[in-house]
Amino acid sequence: MDVAEAVAAAVESHPAVRRVALVGSRAEGRAHALSDWDFAVETDDFESVESALPTLVAPLEPIATQWDPYSDQECYMLMLRGPVKVDLLFPDRPREWSGAWSVTPETLEAVDRHFWDWILWLEQKRAGGRDEVVAKSLRDMHRLLLEPMGATAEPRSTDEALDLYLVARSEREREFGVRVSRALEHEVLPALPLGREGR
Repeated sequence: MDVAEAVAAAVESHPAVRRVALVGSRAEGRAHALSDWDFAVETDDFESVESALPTLVAPLEPIATQWDPYSDQECYMLMLRGPVKVDLLFPDRPREWSGAWSVTPETLEAVDRHFWDWILWLEQKRAGGRDEVVAKSLRDMHRLLLEPMGATAEPRSTDEALDLYLVARSEREREFGVRVSRALEHEVLPALPLGREGR
């Protein structure tokens, strides 16, 4: 699948979408194998597009979809098989960051989706030598997701964040008597250093 063409065709099928443009490292020719695909979406009717997005992107067969709670602009995140991370950005829709996750039996699946998207993004930045970005984001991840999950230690690397999360998730699953799907984990984990080495 040509990601750029497929994503643009899917989203531009909505009558309120004026343009879908590839931006970021993929557009600028500085991407590496794990780089995500960022698209700027221009629309005259955000609310209409917002409600239609799950249907619009369904032909792409995403493993997970979610709105980014910690973005400075509205951002609809997709995870495709590969794994391929796609962000649909709405530059004309600034937003404030949400608060830390509230971890309950009802939200654990959504927390899990967000973690695997976030850890893949962190690995992209680490692989690209963005050490300062990784360090800040690890602090954010601890405050907003890992600590609410019960992980008291602050991770110093993506490897540590992964280990902390997996332990915390197992504890919350036992506590809540639920089990979240492993489909997204099975797609993302092999792209991470610990996943490639075996665990």
